[in-house]
Amino acid sequence: MMAAENPRGAMFRVITPNQHSRVTNVELFFDLVFVFAVTQVSHTLLHHFTPLGTVHVAVLFLAVWWVWVFTAWVTNWLNPELTPIRILLFAMMLGGLVLSTTIPTAFEGRGLWFAIAYATLQVGRTAFWMFATPHHRTAVRHNAIRILAWFSVSAVLWIAGGLSQGETRLWLWIAAVIWEYIAPAARFWVPKLGFSSVEAWAVEGAHMAERCSLFVIIALGEAIIVNGATFAELEWTASNILAFISALVGAIAMWWIYFHRGAEAGSERISRSAESGRLARLAYTYLHTPIVAGIILTAVSDELVLKHPAGHSDMRTIVSTIGGPLIFLVGTILFKHAIRGFLQLSHGVGIVLLLALSWFASDLSPLWLSVATTMIMIVVAVWESVSLGAAPEEAKGH
Repeated sequence: MMAAENPRGAMFRVITPNQHSRVTNVELFFDLVFVFAVTQVSHTLLHHFTPLGTVHVAVLFLAVWWVWVFTAWVTNWLNPELTPIRILLFAMMLGGLVLSTTIPTAFEGRGLWFAIAYATLQVGRTAFWMFATPHHRTAVRHNAIRILAWFSVSAVLWIAGGLSQGETRLWLWIAAVIWEYIAPAARFWVPKLGFSSVEAWAVEGAHMAERCSLFVIIALGEAIIVNGATFAELEWTASNILAFISALVGAIAMWWIYFHRGAEAGSERISRSAESGRLARLAYTYLHTPIVAGIILTAVSDELVLKHPAGHSDMRTIVSTIGGPLIFLVGTILFKHAIRGFLQLSHGVGIVLLLALSWFASDLSPLWLSVATTMIMIVVAVWESVSLGAAPEEAKGH
C-alpha cells in the first residue's frame, strides 16, 4: 500500500494485521543523542551528589526521559521512513544535543538554553504531529491538540525557570515536570475538548515495547562504558579487578532481570491488548522511568566504587550502590505486574534484601557493598528464571 493510500494519513505508519512495525534505522540514529544525554545525567550526578544536587539531576533526568518517550510515541504513529519525519528527527537531534550539552550547567549559567531546547522539542514535535494528522481522523487530531496545549503550558514554566535563578528556577521546573507527568494520567483533559479517548492512544504495541527496551540498553551501555573507562585508568590490583567484575556482573544481572522475561512478555502482552494505549502509558511511559533511573544511579555507583574500593562506605556510595538496584527492582516489579497481573516474589525478596543491607552498609567497604548488591541481583535473576521455567517462551503461560 502506498503512503498516499494509507487511511491513517499520508505520514502515518501503514499497519499490517499480525505484523509489527519495525524500529527503523533513523530511530536508532536519533537515539544516539540520548546516549550522550544519559552520560551527561550520570556524570552530573557524580559531580553534584548532594541532596540538592540529586534533586536537580532528578528534574533533568525526568525531562530527558519525557522528551525521548513522547518522541517514541509519535514515531509509533508517524512513519520515520518518510523524508518529512526524518527531517523532524534530525532537527530534534540538534535540539537534543543542545539539551544534553547544557545538562551539567542547567541550574547555573545555561538554564535558559536548556529550557528553550526542551520546550522547543516538546512543543515543536507535537505541533508537527498535529499538522500531519488528517482532518478526518478527528479523535487523533484532537488528541494532538490536547497534548500540544499541555506542553505549551509547561513550556511557559520551563522558560520562566530558565529566566530565573536559584530556588525560583528549581520550583518552576519542578512544577513543569509535575504538570507534564500528570498529563497522561489526566488523559490530557482540556476545556471543550475533554479527555483523550483510549482509541486515540492506540499504539503498535511491539514497536513501543522494542523502543523502550532499546533505551534500557542505552542506560546499561552507559554503565558498562563508565565501568570500562574508569577501570582503564586504574592499576590492576585485586580490589580493582574485583570491583570491575562486580560492576559488570551487576549490569548483566540487570539485563537478565529485564530482558530474559519481562521485555518479551511485555511485547506479547501489549501486542494482544485491546487497550494498547492504556498499557503503553502505564508500563512503558511511567514504569520505565524508575527502571532507567536505577540503571543510571548504578553507573554512578560503579565509578565511585572503582575509584575508592577500600575503607568505609560514605553516604554517596551507599545511596548509589543500594539505591540504584533498589529503584531498578521497584520499577521492574511494577512493570511486570502491569503485564502479568501479579507481583514477582523474586523481585520483592530482592527489594527486602537490599533494604536490609542498608542497615549495616556503612560497616562495609565500597567493594564488598558492591559485591553484596550484585549477589542480591544474581539471586533475583536466577530465582525468576527458575520459577518461570527454563525457556523464555515458556513464560508466556505464567
